[in-house]
Amino acid sequence: MDAGNQSVVPEFLLLGLCQSWTMQIFLLPMFFILYLIIVLGNIAIIILIITDPHLHSPMYFLLANLSFVDMWLCSVTTPKMITDFVRENKTISFGGCMCQILFVHFFGGGEMVLLVVMAYDRYVAICKPLHYSTIMNLQKCIGLVVTSWTIGFVHAMSQMVVIVGLPFCGPREIDSFFCDIPLVIKLACIDSYNLGILMNADSGVPAMTCFILLLISYTYILLTVRRSSKAGTSRALSTCTAHITVVLLFFGPCIFIYVWPLSITWVDKFLAVFYSVITPLLNPTIYTLRNKEIKNAIKRYRSYYIHPKGNI
Repeated sequence: MDAGNQSVVPEFLLLGLCQSWTMQIFLLPMFFILYLIIVLGNIAIIILIITDPHLHSPMYFLLANLSFVDMWLCSVTTPKMITDFVRENKTISFGGCMCQILFVHFFGGGEMVLLVVMAYDRYVAICKPLHYSTIMNLQKCIGLVVTSWTIGFVHAMSQMVVIVGLPFCGPREIDSFFCDIPLVIKLACIDSYNLGILMNADSGVPAMTCFILLLISYTYILLTVRRSSKAGTSRALSTCTAHITVVLLFFGPCIFIYVWPLSITWVDKFLAVFYSVITPLLNPTIYTLRNKEIKNAIKRYRSYYIHPKGNI
């Protein structure tokens, strides 16, 4: 095919989360409320960590970054999905589709590495508490966060370099509510089987690598503390359970989308919703409800800003 005719499809047609108009009207307010909760909840955590001096520690610095990434990861796909609930023609431009792919993999790849960084932070805090402040200083934390963003960007660009050059000249229906690599590759006017495997590997290998590193890290943490004392085990479990829960919620859908794709449409859509909406919703909830310091910071914030009379 001539190089000048590589992308003659100006737009793609998203089939959406479901075909039933009644179900779409039902889902519209639900997802709109969920999106507001995600954005406002993550913004609240970021503001709380920035304004409260008691939370100026490496763990909460990383948590603020996780909230920031979650907020944007959700914002890449959810607003388009919500507006499409009331649209009969759910089209997305070629450029818009490429942007969704770019930013989903940018924020998703960055979050994978950030979760590994958070596991490393917990490892140092629990296994090497005397050296924690030296190892996890501000400069080191900033460097690790920048590294996570850089890896996310490199991963996203490695996907874009390939997919932007593909020829799209025929089918344009994507049976989902957003553009993602596996579905878009199938629309290319080439034999995409081997390329699909390669692109899934480009996402699946980093996901599995990060997931295995996280399992090793948290296993080592718990085994180390278990050898010390039962009280220590209880504290470690309390600290790590939230992290482990977030890891499972985030990596579970990723693995089934990119490593072991099931190729069942409704399952793929469910996993995509879980990955892009449910996980960003649960992250702030898990971290805040299980964290005494966050709860105390909320109380201080309320007493200082909402009921300031006692502080005058």
